[in-house]
Amino acid sequence: MNELHFKQINHLTEKHYQLLLDADPSRKIIESYVDRSTCLIAEKNGELVGIILLLPTRPETIEIVNIAVVRKKRRQGIGQELLQYAQEWAKARRYAVLEIGTGSTSFGQLYLYQKNGFRIYGVDIGFFERHYTEPIFENKLRLKDMLRLRLRLYL
Repeated sequence: MNELHFKQINHLTEKHYQLLLDADPSRKIIESYVDRSTCLIAEKNGELVGIILLLPTRPETIEIVNIAVVRKKRRQGIGQELLQYAQEWAKARRYAVLEIGTGSTSFGQLYLYQKNGFRIYGVDIGFFERHYTEPIFENKLRLKDMLRLRLRLYL
């Protein structure tokens, strides 16, 4: 019984918020989008191991605004399975495009998204400087810009 189980939840606990904060260090920003998002979680043996928030942004387009995996469970394919589940969830609801934004210094995440078919379509220069009061450092670099990626669910 080691397989992942996915489900949609309507109420987030502090444990969910702590996991979301691993991917987005601003609780204020998380709270700005969480109520408008659909929350899907991954559990393994009844334990929370991952979370993903999906927010409709335009007709036929939904964006992953947060995705996180419990630190001790990383590098086990959970992030990839969350992405695949989100794709199937979005397709079942007739979304044509799945988007995600990630930091220009988020090399592991950028690899994961591209490995799963996402393509870079834009750069939001200075996004993290405009929206976060404290500097964010990742891979020994100051995070400044957001890369925007898109996956077409129907060709």
